[in-house]
Amino acid sequence: MNKTNVDEMLLQMIEPKLREIQERFSRGEGLGSDDINTLLLKSQFNHINHLDEKLNEVTADVGSLKGEFNGLKGEFKLLEKRFDNLETRVDARLSTFEANMKAFESNIEFKIQKAINSNMRWSIGLIALLVTILKLIDVLADKLPNLF
Repeated sequence: MNKTNVDEMLLQMIEPKLREIQERFSRGEGLGSDDINTLLLKSQFNHINHLDEKLNEVTADVGSLKGEFNGLKGEFKLLEKRFDNLETRVDARLSTFEANMKAFESNIEFKIQKAINSNMRWSIGLIALLVTILKLIDVLADKLPNLF
C-alpha cells in the first residue's frame, strides 16, 4: 500500500477517536451520529486504499500487457519481413518460370514451323514430280501413236 503523508496524517487524526468509539461500543454504549460518521470515514478511507491498491495492480498489468504487445508487434514485423522475403522469392521463381515457358513456347513454335515448312517442301516437290510425270506421259502418249 503506497500511503502518502496526507494519508498518514488523516489516520493519525481519526485514530484516537476510533479507539474511543471501539471502547464505548465494546461496553455496549450507543453510538452518536459523529461516531457513525467517523466510522464511515474510516471505512471509506479503507475502501479508497483498497481501490488504490487494485488500481496499482491494474496499472502494473497494463504495463505488462504493453510490453507483451510490443513483443508481439516485433514478432509481427519479423513475420512481415519473412512474407516479404517469401513474396520476393516467389516473384523471382515466377519470373523464371514465365521466361522458361516463353522459351518453351518459342521452341515449340519453331519446331512446328519447321515441320510445316518441311511438309510443304515435300508436298510441292511431290506435286511438281507428279505434274512432270503426267506431262511426260501426255507428251509420250501424243508421240506413241505416231511411232507405230
